[in-house]
Amino acid sequence: MTIAQIAREAGVSQRTLFRYFGTKEDLLGGDQHRFGQVLTNTISEQPDEAGAWDALRAGGAAVSALHDSHEQALERFRLLHNTPSLRAGWLEKRLRFQEDLLPLVEARMGAAVGSGDPRARAVIATAFGCLDAASMTWVGNDGESDMMDLYDECLAAVRGY
Repeated sequence: MTIAQIAREAGVSQRTLFRYFGTKEDLLGGDQHRFGQVLTNTISEQPDEAGAWDALRAGGAAVSALHDSHEQALERFRLLHNTPSLRAGWLEKRLRFQEDLLPLVEARMGAAVGSGDPRARAVIATAFGCLDAASMTWVGNDGESDMMDLYDECLAAVRGY
């Protein structure tokens, strides 16, 4: 797919697309490497007594803080959620992040690291699903609320609080 096609699909000009993404590689998720590194490092640096849920939340908050501005984050999420080709690329990267985080979450849950524990996979997938639901809600309300507060609401809903 060309940049022109992506811009047309997103309903923005090519210039707007590059203002938010810089290069074609950024558009297709180049910054995601940095996001993944911050996520992994933040989770790794949490105290041993922090549970998997708290460590994942800290990682999500750290990644959220990487955006240059509220407006930039809102526009990026708008494009990601409303452009099928960008969303597909993001989901693929997200699955890789989940695999990268698996040993860290297994260790926090007392599972054998490298076992592919289904409980650890479920916790990670749920946390990412809640981040996704929070960001879609955040975009839907034009960024009026705090994304991490929305994440907490989503997580509370699935955890039964």
